[in-house]
Amino acid sequence: MKLEFRNNQDFWAGIMFIGVGALAMFVARSYSFGSTLRMGPGYFPSVLGGILILFGIFIMAKGLRISSERIKGRWSIRALIVLPLSVLLFGVFIRHLGFIPALVVLIFGSAAAGEEFKWFEVLLLTAFLTLLSLGVFIWGLGLPYPLFIKNF
Repeated sequence: MKLEFRNNQDFWAGIMFIGVGALAMFVARSYSFGSTLRMGPGYFPSVLGGILILFGIFIMAKGLRISSERIKGRWSIRALIVLPLSVLLFGVFIRHLGFIPALVVLIFGSAAAGEEFKWFEVLLLTAFLTLLSLGVFIWGLGLPYPLFIKNF
């Protein structure tokens, strides 16, 4: 049996889950763990990291056992640049312009990273996600983000 894992999508997804889980557990090791009834700040990242490692082992084993789909296509340079930039601009704009302009920049930036950008669809998506985010984060959870700030 020949193991072809270089282009195996499930194998690399499992490796990614294991890596993220191990990183979470590594970062949380300096926090107090606590117990299930009195959770410390290290409890949630440690437990979540352990669950991610278990999922990663399962997915990686599945990828090695079954010949899954190979990774096809090429890297999108536009997505590698535009997505992190839109997240960075969201962080800057939420502080200086407010919640709604920051969401608009994030949604438009995320949509612009794809290959099928259609203005009308993105405008509808922006309106829907902005209203949903306002309902959940501002009015539902009561987070103290200003909607608009007049000075930049």
